[in-house]
Amino acid sequence: MASNTRIPPAEITGIYGALIKLMSRKMLGDVPDAVGVVWHNRKVLNFSFGLSRKIQKWDACDENLKSFAHMAVASLVGCSFCLDFGYWQAHNKGLDLEKAREVPRWRESDVFTPLERDVMEYAEAMSQTPPTVTDELSKRLLEALGPAAMVELTAFIALANFMTRNNVALGLESQGFSAACNLKPLAEPTGRPGVTPAS
Repeated sequence: MASNTRIPPAEITGIYGALIKLMSRKMLGDVPDAVGVVWHNRKVLNFSFGLSRKIQKWDACDENLKSFAHMAVASLVGCSFCLDFGYWQAHNKGLDLEKAREVPRWRESDVFTPLERDVMEYAEAMSQTPPTVTDELSKRLLEALGPAAMVELTAFIALANFMTRNNVALGLESQGFSAACNLKPLAEPTGRPGVTPAS
């Protein structure tokens, strides 16, 4: 597959490279372009892998809520790679796929609970520049989740911004992981008052 990334992917070589390619193909069915791009700087690659492993150990906040939050950030920022990967990951983790596919149009969809809507609103508010998080929204989430889960959700959304913005800047796009699992296409995002969709 031809890559449209802004930095051409490097050739992934050596024993470490062979292991990464093997693991990627086993987990995803393919080696993401992202791996080849970040292969240019092994320290950044190792940091990204290490961060992902550490985040997976966080367990104070519901996985569905974190999944919806990450996909809401990806939809707002315009990261097709993260949206597709998040949908695929929801499938593999046994999360709620009907809701995951609706995240790009969560404001219009009727499948979400009030708490899930608050989580996605919080994710979008944190992702604005400057952030537009309100005391009222934070209070509702704190009452519903408790302090530990609220701290985890906030950090998770901040890291989702790091990942999505990094991918968009590097020109990383969807590689069709969800389509390879025969999942329904993601719902199309719609315009939201006061929010300019990323192109």
